[in-house]
Formats: sequence, structure tokens, C-alpha cells
Amino acid sequence: MSEDTNSRQLLHLVFGGELKDVSDIEFKDLGKLDIVGIFPNYRTAYDAWKEAAQRTVDNAEMRYFIVHLHRLLDPDAASGS
Repeated sequence: MSEDTNSRQLLHLVFGGELKDVSDIEFKDLGKLDIVGIFPNYRTAYDAWKEAAQRTVDNAEMRYFIVHLHRLLDPDAASGS
């Protein structure tokens, strides 16, 4: 897979775990979180999220999330400042 050298690297983290209650975001066991990985852009993070979510579709308490790490690393850029 070739990378476009003009595109900016925008890191995204994909992780998930079993929730205590599906109406909230509190995990049953932080030690059992599934860290899927860190990805260079939203598209690849989304693909990894979708694959992980589909793999655990039979577990209603299992949820996966995409975290925009680039917004945490450079909050000024995210706010447009």
C-alpha cells in the first residue's frame, strides 16, 4: 500500500471492551480492553473498528471506539486556532 506523501498523518486509536451497562461507557474490566491498534488515518481506523465490532457482534455488551489521537496531540489544530 503506497502512502500519499502530501497527506497529513492523523493518528487514530481503535479499542474496545465489555461495558458494565450498554447505556453508559464504563468498562467491566480495564485489564481486558482490546487495543486493536493505532492507525494513520480515519479510513483505516474505521475499517479496523468495523472488523472488530463485527467479530464480537454476538456480545451485546462489547463496544469498540475510535479515538482521534491527533486531536489530543495537537488540540490547537483541532480547534482551528
